[in-house]
Amino acid sequence: MNVVAFARAKQGTGASRRLRNSGRTPGIIYGGAAEPQLVEVDHNTLWYALKKEAFHASVLEMDLDGAKSQVLLRNVQYHPFKQLVLHVDFQRVDANTVLTMKVPVHYSGAEESPAVKIDKCMVTPVVTEIEVRCMPKDLPEFISVDLSKLEKGATLHLNDVVLPKGVTLVSHSNAAVISVAAPAGGAADEEAPAAE
Repeated sequence: MNVVAFARAKQGTGASRRLRNSGRTPGIIYGGAAEPQLVEVDHNTLWYALKKEAFHASVLEMDLDGAKSQVLLRNVQYHPFKQLVLHVDFQRVDANTVLTMKVPVHYSGAEESPAVKIDKCMVTPVVTEIEVRCMPKDLPEFISVDLSKLEKGATLHLNDVVLPKGVTLVSHSNAAVISVAAPAGGAADEEAPAAE
């Protein structure tokens, strides 16, 4: 995904307010060998880009006054109640340096699993993103988790998640990623009509 940014000379509360009033969002790029640089981005373009999941978990191509570089979105500050982005932070990416990033998790196949189809269990995701470590070229847009083999009473942990090649988990704990709950009083409800 691409981001178009422009160098910003003025800083401070007043300058940032004027910038926002003109339809721009103040930001900063830091990291790498270069000094941190103040930038401004078109607000509406940024607002719609932030609605896309991939924008948050991908290496972005930034065009800064004609010079191209690779960056990661690191922080976004929103207005408490207006649809307004107040500030955005980007970090430069070095192709030869390992990076740490939170990546969204996509679950699929729960409806076809024995836990749901046969035992009528409720499958609830506990984890929506996983922190991973990898080279920039290996950063996945998302991690896919197949739940089609899930059975009643089973628990899926972080260590059970299959990661793409070159990607490793940051977390040392083996937390559960989904919760499988049996239906409340399911057996009793089935027997009641037969007794009548």
